[in-house]
Order: sequence, then C-alpha cells, then structure tokens
Amino acid sequence: MHRPIQRPPQQTGRRSAARFGALLLASVVLVGCNGLSRMTQVGRTPELSAVQNPTHDPNYKPVSLPMPAPQVARRTPNSLWRPGSRAFFKDLRASQVGDIVTVVISIDDEAELENTTTRNRTNSEDVGIDNLLGYEDALDAILPEAVDPPNLLGTNSSTSNFGSGVIDREEEIELQIAAVVSQVLPNGNLVIHGRQETRVNFEVRELQIAGVIRPQDVTNGNTINYNQIAEARLAYGGRGHITDFQQPRYGSQVIDIIMPF
Repeated sequence: MHRPIQRPPQQTGRRSAARFGALLLASVVLVGCNGLSRMTQVGRTPELSAVQNPTHDPNYKPVSLPMPAPQVARRTPNSLWRPGSRAFFKDLRASQVGDIVTVVISIDDEAELENTTTRNRTNSEDVGIDNLLGYEDALDAILPEAVDPPNLLGTNSSTSNFGSGVIDREEEIELQIAAVVSQVLPNGNLVIHGRQETRVNFEVRELQIAGVIRPQDVTNGNTINYNQIAEARLAYGGRGHITDFQQPRYGSQVIDIIMPF
C-alpha cells in the first residue's frame, strides 16, 4: 500500500513563491513590451490603418439580410422605360423587404409621481361559553385551573403599515438610425429592424430599433418619426470597460437577489 508523499511546509512555500515570482515576471515583461511600444510613439501622431479590401480580412463574413423575391425584367415594346427601373416618377420610399428607411428618434420625456400610503388596524375578540351541552365540566377535568367558561377565548391583534414612493424621471434622446424592412405584413404595414454599433477605445455603444410602420407615414425624404412606430422597441446601451465598472459585480447581484432583508 502506497502512502502519499508529504512534503515539508518549507518546500511547499518555496514552490508557491516560485510560481508567484514567475507570474510577476511575466506581468513585468508584458508591461515592459507595452511601455516600449508607447515610448516609440512619444511626440508622434497615431498612424491610421492602411486602406485595404475588407473581404481579405480573415474575420470577414458576408452580410445576410432579408431580400425581396427576384423579379424577371420584361421588355415593353415602344416604351422608353423598363419596368422596375429607378425612374423620375417612381416612389423611392421604403416599401418592400430589404429597403432602408431612416428613423428619427426625438424623445423628451419627464415624469414625476409621489405616493404615500398609511394603514392601521386594531382587532380585539373575546369569546365566552357558559354552557357547552354539559361538557364544560369535562373540560375542567382535562385542564384544571385553565378553563374558565365565561372567558374561554380572547384574541388581540394590531397591524400598522406605512409606504412611501417617489418617481422622478427625465429622458432626452436625439439621434437618427437607418433600419431595414424585414417583413411586409398582409395589410401592407412594414416591419423594420435597425442596429448600430460604435466603438471608441474599449467601449462599444449599441443602438437597436424595431417596430411596425405604415408606408404612408414615410416622408418624401424616406424618414419616419419614432412616435409613428407601433410596438416600438428602442434599446440604447453599451458594453466594455466603462460598463463593467458601472454595474455591480456578479457576487453582489446574487447577494441582492437571495437576501430576504
């Protein structure tokens, strides 16, 4: 029977120290490399990336969006215009799957609500039974000196609740986003969906819009206001270093959920 080898505490401590030293050395090397790279940029403006074909990027992926069904072009004799062409008198506003429409978002909301609730209740009940079909003597035999028929049952209760709530909200958003028509409903309404991402340093700002619009609400400039979108869904947020610092850690969120007080 083999017994596990027990190393002395000093040897275990030396190995832990060696591992910590290796990690510290690797961190210093990485910081040093980054520092040397930054030192070479002192007094110089950041260089722009070279213009190149984006399809040659190893991470490039072709875009796949909803597209209308292909239409076969038909020639019309003795006509200067081909059906389906972008003519002077054709409505160029979004009307079919794959078309693009610009959504103008202008939100300036302000709401104030204050509510206070107070509730008090006090109850008192006394019950006495002088005659219980002759069994009052039997109760006295079971619980001597504890049963008093005239004062057989007595209850008292008191409840007091106080609640107060205040809501003070103010929102202001001014921006524009291009959305793509993803579906044409049987009644002619258009389902749109748009998404925009902007990255600045190590923070990505995301903007998403979705909803249902009427073709007649689209202006001649191919734009539509946010308040004309039915079932509108607007999401504006971000992800990155700043967002990570602003939100509580996962452990704190779990504690807030499971703590009953």
